[in-house]
Amino acid sequence: MTAADRDPGLQPERTRLAWRRTTLTATVVALLAGRQALHSGAAPAALVAVALSALAWLGFLRVAHRRVTALGVARPEQFAPRGALAAALCTVALAVFAAAMLF
Repeated sequence: MTAADRDPGLQPERTRLAWRRTTLTATVVALLAGRQALHSGAAPAALVAVALSALAWLGFLRVAHRRVTALGVARPEQFAPRGALAAALCTVALAVFAAAMLF
């Protein structure tokens, strides 16, 4: 059996659903970060962290949307390393900004 004969089955659909769940989680994290900053008195450092969190969220949303769209075909393209790196960097950035808002 060659790679061209491979039946992808439900794997692309499961992966697409996982990307959507991850995007929803990133959205909740970004919203909670904004809420935390507003309830803590909106210090300038917190506002900067919220703005950077929003940028990281938008970056992740872009990468995720492109991947979900690419997974909409029967035989999707392989995920580019550049996209994976961008998603990982956005995730790490969200974690760092969240930690910065707590301390």
